[in-house]
Amino acid sequence: MRPVYPAVTLGFLLASAEVLAQSAATVDKNIPATAPANAAQKVEAKSAAKAPVAATPRPIEIADMAAFKGISAAVLSANGQWAAWRLSEAEGDATVVVKSLLGKEEYSFPAGQGAGSIEFSEDGLWAAFTSHMSKKEQDAAKKAKKPVQAKVTLVDLKTGKSSVVEKVRKFAFANERGGWIAMHKAMADGATPAPAMPTVPGAPAPTRAKGSDLLLKNLKTGALLNLGNVAEFEFDFQGRYLAYIVDANDKAGNGVVVHNLDSGASQVLDDGDAVYEKLLWNDKGTGFTVLKGIEDKAYVDKLWNAIGFRIDTNNSFVKTIVDPLKLKDFPQDMTISGDAQPRWSRDFAWISFGIKEAKKKPKDEKKEADSDEKVNLVLWHHQDKRLPTQQKVQQDFDKKRSSAAIYRIAEAKFIRLGDEKLTSVAMPQFGDWALAQDDSEYQRQASMDGRRFSDVYALSLKTGERRLLNKQASWTFGLAHDGRHYLHYEDGNFFSIEMATGKRHNLTAGLNTTFINVEDDHNLVKPPVTPFGWSSDSRFVLLSDGWDIWKMPVDGGKATQVTQDGKRDQVRYQRRLVLDPNEKGIDLSKPQYFNAYGEWTKKAGFLRLDPNGNVKRLAYADAAYRRLIKAEKSDTFLLSKETAITPPDLYVSDAQLSNMRKLTDLQEQEKNYTMGSGSILVDYIGTDGKKLQGALFLPANYQAGKSYPTVVYIYEKLSQGLNSYTPPMVGGGGFNRAYYTSHGYAVFNPDITYRLNDPGVSAKESVLPALQAAIATGVVDFKRVGLQGHSWGGYQTAFLITQTDVFKAASAGAALTNMISMYSLVYKNSGSTNQAIFESSQGRFLGNYNDHWDAYVRNSPVFFAKNVKTPLLMLQNDVDGAVDYTQGVEYFNTLRRAGKDVVMLEYPGENHGLVKKPNQKDYMQRMKEFFDFHLKDKPAPEWLNKGVAWLKMEDHLKERAALVRPADVKAEAKADDKKNADGKPAAGN
Repeated sequence: MRPVYPAVTLGFLLASAEVLAQSAATVDKNIPATAPANAAQKVEAKSAAKAPVAATPRPIEIADMAAFKGISAAVLSANGQWAAWRLSEAEGDATVVVKSLLGKEEYSFPAGQGAGSIEFSEDGLWAAFTSHMSKKEQDAAKKAKKPVQAKVTLVDLKTGKSSVVEKVRKFAFANERGGWIAMHKAMADGATPAPAMPTVPGAPAPTRAKGSDLLLKNLKTGALLNLGNVAEFEFDFQGRYLAYIVDANDKAGNGVVVHNLDSGASQVLDDGDAVYEKLLWNDKGTGFTVLKGIEDKAYVDKLWNAIGFRIDTNNSFVKTIVDPLKLKDFPQDMTISGDAQPRWSRDFAWISFGIKEAKKKPKDEKKEADSDEKVNLVLWHHQDKRLPTQQKVQQDFDKKRSSAAIYRIAEAKFIRLGDEKLTSVAMPQFGDWALAQDDSEYQRQASMDGRRFSDVYALSLKTGERRLLNKQASWTFGLAHDGRHYLHYEDGNFFSIEMATGKRHNLTAGLNTTFINVEDDHNLVKPPVTPFGWSSDSRFVLLSDGWDIWKMPVDGGKATQVTQDGKRDQVRYQRRLVLDPNEKGIDLSKPQYFNAYGEWTKKAGFLRLDPNGNVKRLAYADAAYRRLIKAEKSDTFLLSKETAITPPDLYVSDAQLSNMRKLTDLQEQEKNYTMGSGSILVDYIGTDGKKLQGALFLPANYQAGKSYPTVVYIYEKLSQGLNSYTPPMVGGGGFNRAYYTSHGYAVFNPDITYRLNDPGVSAKESVLPALQAAIATGVVDFKRVGLQGHSWGGYQTAFLITQTDVFKAASAGAALTNMISMYSLVYKNSGSTNQAIFESSQGRFLGNYNDHWDAYVRNSPVFFAKNVKTPLLMLQNDVDGAVDYTQGVEYFNTLRRAGKDVVMLEYPGENHGLVKKPNQKDYMQRMKEFFDFHLKDKPAPEWLNKGVAWLKMEDHLKERAALVRPADVKAEAKADDKKNADGKPAAGN
């Protein structure tokens, strides 16, 4: 489970979601005691069988997964002539591949262990990427307590030659110009320089200087300029200037400097005995802003100025300083916030920034009492808008919170926009109005029932005037880009509301469709289908009715149904793909791309919307797509495509996504292993007679007519993953589909939908008919079916085994087990109460348990523990911040007292999902051994058969560690053992 946030329905969706399936059949809700005589029937896999390989493949083991590679950070050059990506081992080193899309050139470079960006220069002549120490080097550095440093590899694309600059924390090319790269060096030994000695005895030490060397390289000449003590730097968009902040020890030479890349001249724009932060250019590169912090002995923190620099017609920088001490209308007890980013308006009419309280030092500083003499108290009060636990979690955010304000240049006028209630202010880049929300009146109730409301205001950027636009609004979707309208949703309709007058234009009234998200089965009142957004010219809003795309004039004129075939063909046109990271709204003068998803076929592809209004479905197939990237200045596209048995390889294509050319081959690494054989779609009738589907993944070496042990993995809706590929990998939830299909299991992911007040019962009404339909395919051995789920899936697993004994074994991770005791506990990860989750989010109850006692009881596994006949493996960690530790202990002890077969695993110090890699592997191995024993009749390991005594646990864990250790680590361990035994290095060392 997870907490509720404004205007969003949440849940721990653990499965990928690319696509959706076919015809439904009425089924009985009870699984038959014996399989039907005709259960074995021919099954058509959605993915074709793979070509045989020469070597004899074997099932993949956990130790093998460390070397499996995946693709990340894929990027295209602006001219579309080069592609690059990072090919990384799951627990090892990465390789960066740079490939020509026009020629045969392909370069590979070692990149060490770690993530990082890959960038091309704008002219397409150079590439650069973040690289790291190798895994072996990092492990050695950590043991020696030395810093682990990143570096930059620079590649000349003409020759393929590379150079490496060590200890770099950030790099950037000079945007549109190209020809330059800046590389910001890390601090010495990975730390900031030592601070200067305090000038007053007993005074706190000054803030550490943040500056280090910045290397500016001319890529055409090779000339290198070293700029010292640089804390921040940014190139302007056009690539003419490099602006940077100097931050040195003792503030010696601190200031803001601009370096002209054409002339090579540098100009100090502002300096002083101060610190400078938050340098930001505007979008066009015609101006930038910074903050300047000045120490004042009378105040606890620095007093800040906001400074704006703009380039005038003579290419000179004009400076505007916003100093609160010189503004007569600036609140005397406040200062500019050092945590909020200052920004120019697009027309340089004003600078925006945040303001906050300026705390003065007490005049008489009393000696602080010793800790054992201090009172230690947390006070809970019924009138608190947020629980003290939530305030504690959010304290860093609260400390940085500020109120929005602007300074108008021409009028030399300060205008305060936000305050302690108007904490959310959306600022346009230009225009006369800002959009603000005040939720103070509703916070307390929202913390309990999860229903978020706010009062919405228009704020004049000329006068500061406030005008109430909507009272107690649930859904607010933001300003148009010209700041003249904002998008509002209410009672099934979307409205554009004029900021200047408050006039409302109903955009959707009278249309023969609905914009209510009818698929959302949470306890929400008419939730909307999320809109695509505003057009870049602010004249239109693009909406979705869940199927088709609609174009709405902002003034409420005649709507245009952009696509005609979505609902007709049961194809959902979903997320719009943002192909330009710098876009400002949906530019309808350019082609737009959307995801296309077949609700009942699970096919996926894209929809292209042309400027003339024509639409075309592209690359629509029995596949799934994870990315679509467009070259900035070319109609070259990079995308990934996958199926249930083919990994997400990269392809290059044109704007019509036709004639795709494959660039990678991830499947090569599978050749020595038995992998899954494909997937099929299973149709059934679930909760309240709804047509549902499930994705059934076939085991390795599947043979039609043969049935297999099967693990049913559950969460909510999962059939959309029919064509998704799951790599063999270790994770925090313990279950990996590829691991099980490789070992001869089928894996079934059914859809679950819900009726309010009955989350558990609904799961039963969805999962049991789904299982019967899966058994009818002949793939599932009805005598050897296991059940697994984590979090919300863990809850449903714990509940289902109290309602049926069709599962021979079940594994429930981080499961809710008592809806009543869980309801009023704290969701520790956020500090909020679970009550909101139960009433407005995943719990799907109509209210609190005092008003719905029977519903809470009948959906709580713990109250039906006496019915359990299924052996259960549980995971419940002691610091789980989502599902309280006591939920697992309560269910375990109840089952144990009832004489049931139950084992609970607890990994001390772990949260909701396992993070520590050894723990992930241990849990994964134990879960597999558990299912192997119950579903494959393999011998039970000692821990499962008899448990492990507390005093023997350390030895037990040492013995088991070798089961999941990669081969290279095993070899090193053997060498170490030999070294220790002989007192000398092993051979080869």
